[in-house]
Amino acid sequence: MRRLPPPAVLGALGVLALLALVAVCAGVLAPYDPAAVSLGDRLIPPALFGGTWRHPFGTDALGQDVLSRVIYGGRISLEVGLCAVAISGTLGVLLGMVSGYLGGVWDDVIMRTAEIQLAFPSILLYISVMAVLGPGLGKIIVVIGVVSWVAYARIERGAVLALKNQEFIEAARALGAPALTILRRHILPNTLGPMIVVASFTLATAIVTEASLSFLGLGVPPSVPSWGRMLADGRDYLQQGWWMATAPGVAIMLVVLSVNIAGDWLRDRLDPRLRA
Repeated sequence: MRRLPPPAVLGALGVLALLALVAVCAGVLAPYDPAAVSLGDRLIPPALFGGTWRHPFGTDALGQDVLSRVIYGGRISLEVGLCAVAISGTLGVLLGMVSGYLGGVWDDVIMRTAEIQLAFPSILLYISVMAVLGPGLGKIIVVIGVVSWVAYARIERGAVLALKNQEFIEAARALGAPALTILRRHILPNTLGPMIVVASFTLATAIVTEASLSFLGLGVPPSVPSWGRMLADGRDYLQQGWWMATAPGVAIMLVVLSVNIAGDWLRDRLDPRLRA
């Protein structure tokens, strides 16, 4: 009989499931248009702090409903995180397999490129690239995805080096299987476990990176509701409108914490050395 995950993991999975539901059904769950401005309703506090239940999380300096913007911001964060992970994971795994299996000049070029990229602080690299390209949802997804490939490539390379001299790989070579077939049918399935774990942590990093760049004005455009943009808008109203920054800040904290907890649990489940 299988044991249930620990309560902390169940809670983390519940938060992530709620985020997915909110992202898919944002148009139904949000009580207001996140871009609708109502200056007559500006800076209404949350309902539990003397406000009205028409705006449970309060309103911002333009009278926009904070709850609606948090809901739509969750959609943006999940979209950026998943798309960036898909890009970086695909790119990193492919380069890691080529580097580890072919070796030689391929290994030297790919790993030296990875080392050069690691020499630059990631946040400075993101800021530099986005400052040149300008804000945009598609741009930030591509930039985060392309910059984040190194972790996948290095771990995939190590896994391939450990596998490529195994007996079942040697048998496939002896039967005349081409390198592409060996990589696709024998090596890739046996390295997916570590890659899934890396993807879970990269997802959290991508969400924080998007929020950081949006906070600096280099992420999504101002018209797009984003948790980072909401933090930037709320920093000037911490005295009279603290809830403007509190709601998106708590949302980022809960989601990133949940992803990290789920990633730790997933690592333990997929690594047979840690199961005991």
